[in-house]
Order: sequence, then structure tokens, then C-alpha cells
Amino acid sequence: MNPKHSFMLYYVTIVSLLLLHYYVAMASILNITTDQSSLIAFKNHISQDPNNVLTKNWSHNTHVCNWVGITCGSSHHRVVSLNLSNMGLIGTVPPNLANLSFLNHLILPNNSFQGNLPYELASLHRLRTIDLRFNNLRGNIIASMFVSMTKLTTLSLAWNSFTGTTPCSLFNMTSLRILDFRGNNLWGSLPSNMFLSPSLEYVTFYGNKISGTLSSSVSNNSQQLRVVELRKNRMFGELPRNIFRHLPYLEVLSLSRNGFFGEIPDSLFSCKELWHLDLSNNNFTGNIPPGIGNLTHLKYIYLQSNNLEKLQGLMLSDNKLEGSIPSSLGNIVHLGDLSLAQNEFEGVIPESFGRLASLERLDLSKNNLSGVIPKSLESLLYLNYFNVSYNKLEGEIPHGGPFANFSVQSFIMNRGLCGASRLQFPECETTGRSRKTTAYIFLKYILPISSVATLLVLAFLSILKFQNHNKVLQNFEVDQAMARWRRISYYEIQQATDRFNGDNLLGIGSFGKVYKGVLSDGTNVAIKVFNLGLEGAFRSFDLECEVLRNIRHRNLTKIISSCSNLDFKALVMSYMVNGSLEKWLHSEDHSLSMIERINIVIDIAEAINYLHHGGSISIVHCDLKPSNILLDEDMVAHVTDFGIAKLLNGGNSMTHTLTLATIGYMAPGDV
Repeated sequence: MNPKHSFMLYYVTIVSLLLLHYYVAMASILNITTDQSSLIAFKNHISQDPNNVLTKNWSHNTHVCNWVGITCGSSHHRVVSLNLSNMGLIGTVPPNLANLSFLNHLILPNNSFQGNLPYELASLHRLRTIDLRFNNLRGNIIASMFVSMTKLTTLSLAWNSFTGTTPCSLFNMTSLRILDFRGNNLWGSLPSNMFLSPSLEYVTFYGNKISGTLSSSVSNNSQQLRVVELRKNRMFGELPRNIFRHLPYLEVLSLSRNGFFGEIPDSLFSCKELWHLDLSNNNFTGNIPPGIGNLTHLKYIYLQSNNLEKLQGLMLSDNKLEGSIPSSLGNIVHLGDLSLAQNEFEGVIPESFGRLASLERLDLSKNNLSGVIPKSLESLLYLNYFNVSYNKLEGEIPHGGPFANFSVQSFIMNRGLCGASRLQFPECETTGRSRKTTAYIFLKYILPISSVATLLVLAFLSILKFQNHNKVLQNFEVDQAMARWRRISYYEIQQATDRFNGDNLLGIGSFGKVYKGVLSDGTNVAIKVFNLGLEGAFRSFDLECEVLRNIRHRNLTKIISSCSNLDFKALVMSYMVNGSLEKWLHSEDHSLSMIERINIVIDIAEAINYLHHGGSISIVHCDLKPSNILLDEDMVAHVTDFGIAKLLNGGNSMTHTLTLATIGYMAPGDV
């Protein structure tokens, strides 16, 4: 080649590359400018920004990729994520967001966005996540808006006010893994292809107005489904026999509060990974299939409020079932065989079991049952097998009716039981010789000194009035608290608070909200839900758990349980019917007498003394104030909220959060 031509070719190539680089750079500048303009338009549609996050941070003085809630791609420097969770923003979603053409994640939960979703968002074909939970959005869900998003894996529109029918095309999206439409006003039937999606793992329509039946369409493509929640809708009909046959990884199934009827299909018990099963409040009939014994991971099963009166056998042995035994089982009058052995049931044996007139076999062995064996069981004339061994039962073993024929093997390893000598248990103190011995001791030794003891009691009555926190009572309360302790799931907390209904809100603290709740056994509780979007919430939760597991005192809040997973943390505590001391001190509708005030002061002093000196670890509350003092039904004071407490061990080292106490309030010092 001619050297001159070679030089010209080289020169043209260099110039072309430089021009290409220039135009690429210019295109990049224009695109990020477009992104910035789109976000400024979004900001202008925000009517309230309570924390002034966007007001102060989203400005032309800062590069858009450094704005709060914004993430840009490392190569093309375009906006790929918009995450403004838990900021309390009020406004609308403008169509300008459709210009964020590289957007992967649109995450705006726990705000108050209103109005419709703009259809222009359909052009965001790179979107992988849409999370708009807990807002006030409305309008119909337009299927074509999402179908073009071929990479979408998560679609969560829960707890809004969307209406209309459920688009069938959503279940054809091959990339979709999570479909969350809880707490809306959707109606109509679910599509027949609901279980055909090859990648869908989590689908919930809880709390809508869905009607119709569940289709029998099942496919091997649906093997990824793990959670199906259709609770609290208007569905009805029989469940197809093979509907669960190809769902081997199903973990949670909730169909409660609908109108399903007929028998529970056998195919359900091929779901070997199932651990939460809720079929309550329907009209199921017939027997529970024996295959339920194959569900080795089952922890929670709810069958109450169905028409199971004709059920003859209920076999739930050798599982991991927890909680108390439902007293409603006593309504299944034709039940002949009941086995709940080798589980983790706790609490008492229901008195209602005495109504099971047809019962022939009852096996409750190898659980954590406590209390007494109900005398009502003596009326079960057909009972020929009874086993409550390996529990924590106490009191007298019944001796009437069928109990005259049971041997010691029915009761072994219950150290608190007493009864007839043939059963090889100690005699109960109320029987013959014990009564005579007690009376003899009373007459000979106790009666002569009773007058002296009475005088001593009267002399120190005023002191003893304020010493009702003595060690014996403390130990008793520890035992009672441990007996009441139970594991509580997120689903039960959600149900107990009526999906965190604002009517159940008791108060708002530094790290979350406190709701009143009613557990499935009727227990009233206070549930402290931590807002994990706030800095320090994780530390506060861990610290409260650390403090509460180390303390037991009648004047401190009692923790019943906790619930902790990656995106939800809550403490379940005793509910105090008389609210906080602040209400009684500063409300025109409430007042305290001088005696009540003195008793409350003494209660608080006892609690603080216990925290400082009552255990191996000294605890400094750091935020003692009237709103953190709760009053029970007897007006006994309980200190609560240890979210910023300090723990001091024997070497005076300290563990605490960095959060300051209430601004403008100085708590009492160590007295």
C-alpha cells in the first residue's frame, strides 16, 4: 500500500474514534441530565417531605448519583435504582419517571403516594423490582403496563386501594417470582393459569374481594411456588383433588376466611415442605386425610371454624406442632381417635375434651403440657386408651369412669402428679391420712402461736403492703412467665393486629409503633413493631431482647415472645389496660389519688432498684419518663422501653446504643 494512503487511513481512523468518543460522552451527559430532570419533576410532585430529605439533598449543587435514594450504574452512570422507603412522603407518581430508561428498581414503600400509576411506566422494560407497598395508590391494574417488563421479578402493590380484576397475563411472565397484592380491593376470579407460572414463588391476595373457585389447572412448571396466601376473600367451592400435586416446595398455604367446602384433598399432603397450614373459617367437612402425618416440617395448623363435627379420627402425632391445643376440638362430637403425641404443644388439656362422648383413644404423650388432667374426662365412657406420659402435668389423677382401668404407663414422667398407690405416684395431700396429719399439726403447733403471728402481721401490715415484690412472688412470676412463653409468627402478629390496623395503634416511639393485638387464644397483647428503615432500629431491637431476657420483676414489662426475620422485627408484651402514667398525669379525663401516686412511685423505685442491683448485670434505663411507665388493671406500675438502656457488667464495661434520651426531658438519676 502507498505510504501516503496508509497515513491517510490511519489519520481518518484516529479522527473517527475521537469523534465517536465525543458523541458517546455527549450522549452520556444528555442522558444523565435527562435522569436528573425526571427526578426533579418527581420531587416537584411531592407535597410533603416531613424529614426534608429531598428538599435539602436533591439539588443542582450535588451530582444526581450522590442524591439520597439514588444509585447509578458503574459503567454507563445512569440511574438504576430509586429507593425512598419509609420516608413519609406525600404526593403522586408523575409520568416523568418513565424517562429513567435504565431504571432497575423502583422502591417506594411505607409512604403516602396517591392517585393512579401512570401508564407511561410501561416503557421501563429494564425494571426488575416494583415495590409500592403501604401507600394510597388507586385505580385498575393495567396488565399491559407490566407485560413489557420482561425482567420483572418482584411486583408488590400491597396495602393500597387498587381495584378491578386480576390480570391473567401476570401469571404468564416467566421472570416473575413475587406477586404481592395484599390489602387492596381486587375482585373477580383468579385466572385458571395461576399455578402455571414457571418461576413464581410467592403469591398473595390476602384481604381482597376475590371470588370464584380455584382452578384444577396444575403443571410441572409450577414447582417453585413456596407461599400461597388467599386468606380473607370471597372464594368458594371444592378444592380439586390434584391441585397441590405438583407443588413440592410449598411452605405456606393460607385459605382461611373464605367459603371453601368439601373434603381436604389428599394431594395437599404431598407438599413435604409445608410448615404453615391455615384452612380455618371455611366449610370443610369429612375426615382429615391420614397423609397429614407425612408433613414432618409442619409447625402451625389451623382448622377451627369448619364443619368437622363428623370427623372420626384426627392423627397429628410426630410433627412439630406448637402452641396450645384448641378447645374447639371438643366440638367434634363423633371423634373416636385423637392423637397429638410427640409434638411441642404447651398449655393445659382443654376441659372441653369431656364432651367427646365417642372418644375411644386419646394420646397426648411427649409434649410440654402443664396443669391438671381435667376431671371432665371421667365422663368418657368409651375411652379405652389414654396416654399423657412425658409432659409436665400436676395435681390429682382422676379415678372415676375409665380411669379406674388405666395403668401407670399412661402417666409416667409427670413429676407433679399424685394419686392412688396402685399408680406408684405419691398420695395427694387431700386424701385421708394427709388430712388427719395436717389437722394434727395445725392443732398442736400452729394454733397456739397463731395469735402471736397475727399480732406481728398487723404490726407490720403497712410495711408489707409495699413489699409485695418479695422474692417468692418474683420466682412465681418467673415460672408463670415461662409457662406462658410461646413462639409467635409474623402471620399471627399480622392477624392479631388486623393487618396493623390504625385503630389498634397504641403509640409511636423512636424506633417504631406499638399496636394492641389479640392472639389466636384470646390473649390481649401489646406488639412493638420496629421500623427497620430507621438508623439504630436493629440495635434497639437487639438491646431490648438482651435486657428483657436478663430481667424478671413484677414492676417491669413482661415479654411474651419476639418475632425476628430479615425484614420484620417485633416484641410481643403484656397488654396494660390502663395505659401510660403520662395519660393519668396530664389528661383531664383521668386522675390519681394520693395513695395511688405513692404506690406508683414505690413501684417505679422498686423496678429501678432491681435494674441497678438485682442481677448479675446492672442496667441503666436512660429514658425513664411517664410515657414509659405502664399501668395494669390493678394500677400496678411497670417500667418499659429499654431501647437505649445501658448494660454494665461487673467490670463496669458498658453496652448501649448511641441514641440520646428524650430531648427536653431529664430522667431521674440513680438514687
